[in-house]
Amino acid sequence: MRRLVLLFISLVTFVGLWIAPVPAAAAPDCGSAWGSLDKASPDQSLAPITGVRSGRHECFDRLVFDIAGSATGYHVGYVDQVVIDGSGAVVPLRGGAWLNIVVYAPAHDDAGNATYRPENRAELADVGEYQTFRQVAWAGSFEGQTTVGLGVRARLPFQVHRLDGTGSGSHVVVDVAHSW
Repeated sequence: MRRLVLLFISLVTFVGLWIAPVPAAAAPDCGSAWGSLDKASPDQSLAPITGVRSGRHECFDRLVFDIAGSATGYHVGYVDQVVIDGSGAVVPLRGGAWLNIVVYAPAHDDAGNATYRPENRAELADVGEYQTFRQVAWAGSFEGQTTVGLGVRARLPFQVHRLDGTGSGSHVVVDVAHSW
């Protein structure tokens, strides 16, 4: 009898392990392996930038550059100050740390017409309720590259990647984690 009880308990335990609910997805990667060193891709594009927008996610804040063509290169890194392309004037930014984001694409077409003209160069996106972002500011488009300053609350890990679109262009994406 004792063997039957042990066999029954073992069987129930074994079956229970197989049918126990499993989380639908693992916890999101919250940037622990992203790092805070410069990220770069040397590719150059003639396709212009058409927009800059932002979004909030569970573990990070996101800045997206819309490009009217193939995804392009970039250089993103923390700096002591962000400066305006061409003039070198300092771009004032809120926050405890500043990311200098250079996208290797112009903000104008071949005829020199603006393809992205921000309404307010000091506030490209409303990030007032964001956990990490403090300010997104225009630093210019000069000699085929566009620079934006991103004020964040502290020097936090970030990642940069390109997303190729289908027919509607592509994107350069900068994600900054909420914490280490």
